Amino acid sequence: MITCPLCKNQEISETLSDRKGRSFGYCNQCLLVFAEKQFLPSFEAEENRYRQHLNSITDKGYVQFLKQAIDPAKKYISEDMTGLDYGCGPNPTLSKLLMEENFCCEIYDPIFFPEVPEGPFNFIFATECFEHFFEPAKELLQLKNLLKSNGMLVIMTEFWSEKHQFSDWYYTRDFTHVSFYHAGTFAFIAEKFGFEMIYNDQKRVVILRCK
Repeated sequence: MITCPLCKNQEISETLSDRKGRSFGYCNQCLLVFAEKQFLPSFEAEENRYRQHLNSITDKGYVQFLKQAIDPAKKYISEDMTGLDYGCGPNPTLSKLLMEENFCCEIYDPIFFPEVPEGPFNFIFATECFEHFFEPAKELLQLKNLLKSNGMLVIMTEFWSEKHQFSDWYYTRDFTHVSFYHAGTFAFIAEKFGFEMIYNDQKRVVILRCK
């Protein structure tokens, strides 16, 4: 029996696949698509893959990519707030971009910066990390606990849209991508985990306010 790692639905009967032969459960309750357990990468494989990322603040393309999350979020944050870059990877960049604009932002990454900051925070950025979550529900509870009341959670992960296109979707080609979210998944997350959705570009960026 396959259980959805987000909504805990135990009646998963439909599966999707990618071109590498990985099998994914499809949850018709929360619309999450998730890798079956035998296809989850080891800690060592994840670390080696992430060390290949050459992202940095000197990479103009990567900076522009991150600004897709930063620019809409700036409407809701101010310089007197404290934030967190959650899942920052081996070369923290988003936090540096925010600090250049006088925002205070700490860092956390389960592999490279594993000490969880105390918080609570006024805002948390989780850019390009939700797709790596083995257990989205557990991660969301941790994120919620790290936020102050009315705190902002800024998420960036590319949404899936059509099941029949899943196997050809470039986003599935990275073996560390194991959880895929539909735009509607975030409506479920907001209701289930006690958030208010205040921004959704229907592509890859969502901003949730903690109730």
